[in-house]
Amino acid sequence: MPVLVVKDEPGPGTQVPPQLQRIPIPLLSPTSDCTGKTVKGRVVHKGPLVSMGEDSYVLKTVIQEVDSQQNMSPEHSSINIILFGALAKDYSESVSQGDMLLVTGFSVGNSPTAQKDKLHACNLQLAGNDAWMYVWPSTVSPRASVPRKRTSPASTEVTKAVKVVKYTYVPLSDLKPGVVVNVYAVVTFFKQPFRTKGTDYCSTLKITDQSNKKVGCTIFCDKLEEHPKIFKMGDIIRLHRVKTQLFNGAISLLTSHGFSVVTFDGMVGSPVIPRTSSESFKFGEEDCQVVEALRTWAANQSLVPAQPCVPLSAVQPTTYFDLTCQLLAKAPVDSSCTLLKVWDGSKCPHPLLDVFVEPNTLEGSPTLSKDMANLTANVLVYDNHVEVARQFKPGSYLRIYNLHAVPGASRLPSNDSVQSDQTGHLGFHLHGGTSYGRGLRVLPEDSPDILDLKKILETFSESDINDSSMFEVWSTPPESFGTAPDEIATERTCDHTVEQVSLAEVKSRSPPQVFHVQVQLKSYQPQRLYQSLKLFCHKCKTIEPPSESPSRTLTLLMSSQLMGKGKAKELIFLMGATLEETCRIASAYSNIVPVTSPQGTMTPLDLSAPFLFRGTKRYYGCKQCSQLKVGESLGEGVDVWDEKSVAEALGVQLLQYGLLMKLELQDGTGFLEALLWRDAESFFHVSAEDAAADQEAQDRVQETMDRLCPPGSSTAERPWMDLCLSAYTVEENGQRRACYQICHTGTRGTNPHTHPHASPRDT
Repeated sequence: MPVLVVKDEPGPGTQVPPQLQRIPIPLLSPTSDCTGKTVKGRVVHKGPLVSMGEDSYVLKTVIQEVDSQQNMSPEHSSINIILFGALAKDYSESVSQGDMLLVTGFSVGNSPTAQKDKLHACNLQLAGNDAWMYVWPSTVSPRASVPRKRTSPASTEVTKAVKVVKYTYVPLSDLKPGVVVNVYAVVTFFKQPFRTKGTDYCSTLKITDQSNKKVGCTIFCDKLEEHPKIFKMGDIIRLHRVKTQLFNGAISLLTSHGFSVVTFDGMVGSPVIPRTSSESFKFGEEDCQVVEALRTWAANQSLVPAQPCVPLSAVQPTTYFDLTCQLLAKAPVDSSCTLLKVWDGSKCPHPLLDVFVEPNTLEGSPTLSKDMANLTANVLVYDNHVEVARQFKPGSYLRIYNLHAVPGASRLPSNDSVQSDQTGHLGFHLHGGTSYGRGLRVLPEDSPDILDLKKILETFSESDINDSSMFEVWSTPPESFGTAPDEIATERTCDHTVEQVSLAEVKSRSPPQVFHVQVQLKSYQPQRLYQSLKLFCHKCKTIEPPSESPSRTLTLLMSSQLMGKGKAKELIFLMGATLEETCRIASAYSNIVPVTSPQGTMTPLDLSAPFLFRGTKRYYGCKQCSQLKVGESLGEGVDVWDEKSVAEALGVQLLQYGLLMKLELQDGTGFLEALLWRDAESFFHVSAEDAAADQEAQDRVQETMDRLCPPGSSTAERPWMDLCLSAYTVEENGQRRACYQICHTGTRGTNPHTHPHASPRDT
C-alpha cells in the first residue's frame, strides 16, 4: 500500500507501469471498469488525518483534472478521494496541496457530498494492498530519480524537505482580471461575516499594499470559523487562491476553490502570530519579513485611526465608536434584541441607562463586585447580531464595532417602568445590518488587543468573590467579648493613607471604600480547614471544591504510542485506575493524565475529577470553559511539560487553587463578617496549591488559626489584628448590601511555643 514519491518533472508516463491505462476524471462513473486503470490530477484540497482506532485511519482529499481544467467546471473535473488505513497515514505524511497525483487500484462509488461541495458525482476509494499512489511534488529537483517508497519517519523528513511549495505574491497594482492569485495586504475596512440567502456566510474587505492600490475582496465560506480572523483595521492579511474579477470598472477579489486565509496583528512590534482555522498552512521567515514590512509601511501611511477603540470614559452622546470590553452577563430582551452587560474598567462621564430584564433570564454576574457607578454598560444588540451575541459566554472579551451611544430611554424595549427616571441617560445600541463594519466578535485570550484591558480589570480583582450565599451559609449570632490583650498578630502591607476606624464606623459608611481596622477574631468558618480549599476559574469566575476520581480496571498508555513518534514522551495516560492507584503511579512519574475511552476514542475524564496528577499535586479544569481534546498535535512545540502546557494541550481551562474563609471580627463597637480570599496566601504565607498536597503547609494554616482563635480560649486571650478591609456591594433578590474582604494583610509569624494542633493550655 505504498505512496511513491517521484522527484523528476511531472511526466507520469515514464514512471507508471506501461500496462496501466488512464481514465479522465469526467468519464468516471459507478459502472467504470477500474482494473488496470489510473486517474491523474493535481491535489487542490487535503483534509486532516482522522484516527478511527488503533492503526485505523481515514483521510479525504480532492484532485483536479490538469490537462483540461481550463475548459471544465469543478462538477466534472474535480473528484473526492477517500483513503483508508496505512495508506491514509502515509499520504498525510507525504503529500501536500499542489502536488501532482496518480492513483491506481481504486474503486468508484457515489459521492454523498456531491450536492454540497459541487464536485464530481462519484468518489474514488483506496484501501488494501492493490492501491498505489504516485506523487510528483509541486517543487521538485531537476534531476530525475526513481520512485521511493514511504516507509519510515526518516524518509518522511527527506521528502518533506524536497517538496517545499514556493508561493508567488502579486502586488495589488499588478492584478489582471480572470486569474487566480496569492496576495499580502493591509486591511483598511472589513465587515463581520453575515449569513447569505443560501447556506454560506459572507464577509467583505477592503485592502491595500505598498503599491497604494485599493482593492475590494468578497469571501464566501460555509463555516464562520473559516472566515478571516480580523479584529481591527490595520491587520495584515494573506490570501491564497483568490480569483480576480472586474466589477464596476474596478478589480476585486473573490474566493475560489482551495481558498485559504491567514491574518496577523498589524501593530508594529507585536509578535508575528498567524491567525487561521486551517488544518495546515505554510509560514516561514520570508512571510515574517513581508508582515513586518507591511506593518511598518502602514504605520507611516495613516491608513488606520490612531485610536481604533474608544473607552467608556471617552464616549460622547450620539457618536459611533468601537468598544473593547469584557462580557459580564447577557439576557434575551425579545426575539430581535439581546442585552449584553459589559465593562472596560473605565467610568463613563455620563449617567448610564439601567435596562430591566427578568432576573431568571440573566446569565452571568449582573453587576460588578464593587458596583462602581457608571462602570457597567448595557448594550442592546439588534436583529442579525442577536444570533452571534447569544453564543457568547460571560467572561469573554469582546470587540463591538460601530456601537451607537444613544441619549435618552425612549428607544429601550421592555423598559417602560423606568424610562421616566432615566431621561438623558446614555444607552448603547448595536443596530441591525452591517453598514460601516457594524458587528461584534469574541477576541482570543492571547490577543494583544486585550492585554491593556486585562491589566485594568485586574485592579478590581479584590472583589472577585461576590457570592452572598456564603454569608447565609456561614451566618452566626453575635456574642459579647472582653478586654483585648496587647499582642498584634498581623500587619498591613498596603500603602493606603487612611486612618484607623472602628467596625461600627466601617458599617456606617457606603462602599466602595478601603478601611484600616484593629480587631480580634471571634470565630471562623469552615472549622475543618481542608474545606477552605477551593478551585477558582479566572475566566468565568466560578468557585468549586476539589473532588476525587473513582473508577476501576487499570490500563496504562504512553503518550508516545498514542500521539505519534517523538511527541509528548513525558505524559502517561491512565485509564480505569482508582484514586489510590493513580496516586501511587504519580509518585514515580512526572505527569499522569486519567482518561476514558467511550466508543473507542480516548478523552480526558469528566472534569469533576483531576485531569492531571504531578507527584502529590492534583490539577483540575473548569467544566464550563474547557473544550477537551486529545489529538495528534498534542505535544508539538512543547519542550517542558508543566500543568499549564498540559492544560493547553488538552483544551482544559486550568483552575487555580485558593483558600476561602469567612472570619467574624470584633472590636468593642460591634461585629463584622469578612471574607479572606484574594490575599489568603499572603495572609498565611502559604501557597494554596501547596496546601492541597503538603501536610506541612496545611499545618501552618491550622497553626495560624489556632493562634488567632485558640480552641477553648476566651476573648481576652486572643491577639489583636491590624487589617486592611475592602468594602463593596453585592445584589441579592433585588436588594444590595455591603460585603467586606480582608486584603493586603499578613500574619507576623508562628507561635514558637505552640504545636500546630495544640491548645495553649496543652503546652
